Amino acid sequence: MVPLAFYYFRETLKHSYVPKTTCWIIAMGKVVHFGVWIVLAILAVCVESMGSPPGESELTIITRAQWGARQPKSRANLTSPVPYVIIHHSYEPDVCLNRSQCEKYVRGIQNFHMDTRGWDDIGYNFLVGGNGDVFEGRGWGVKGAQAGPDWNNRSIGICFIGDFTDKLPPKEAITAGKALIQLGVDKKKLVANYTLYGHRQVRPTECPGNEFFNLVTHWDHWEPRNYTAE
Repeated sequence: MVPLAFYYFRETLKHSYVPKTTCWIIAMGKVVHFGVWIVLAILAVCVESMGSPPGESELTIITRAQWGARQPKSRANLTSPVPYVIIHHSYEPDVCLNRSQCEKYVRGIQNFHMDTRGWDDIGYNFLVGGNGDVFEGRGWGVKGAQAGPDWNNRSIGICFIGDFTDKLPPKEAITAGKALIQLGVDKKKLVANYTLYGHRQVRPTECPGNEFFNLVTHWDHWEPRNYTAE
């Protein structure tokens, strides 16, 4: 008979993040200090989750309060789900590789957008640090200031922190960015058949950098489009 502890532990794990590396280590028989039923419970969760796309449990989302955001001057709601995702790079500052550095950079971007450009808040809906942390900008349900008046009310803008003119974002950032987009679909903030563009496809800019844009053109849902004045 299977102990009740097995079911309890399995259900607990299903609502926790079990890294895939842990799954493989356990599967290879290298965990020797767990009871048999606990190991089987972990394996049960691993089998259920190994084929699943990255989800919210695998994302570290730093809220506005956590990174020390200023209050917006005003905000306008987005009608969800929206049909577009616009990919950016910050250009300046360059890549950040730990949370404290990334938080400092995000605060600086917000200050620049509000104090120099005169915007109501940081322009992007989300920002992605080089270490894979995701920073809440305006968030899912708020209209951004990131792609121009023809696009802001029907898109989510995601900025990868760094200058990616001649290099790519770290793999941790790329993985997190893709997981964030999937999360938007799962939460019905993005339509399932959303279209992905680089910023240069909707505005006269080099953003998100040549090297990164070349990679973005191979992502799911990317569509060709040349910017023309609208």
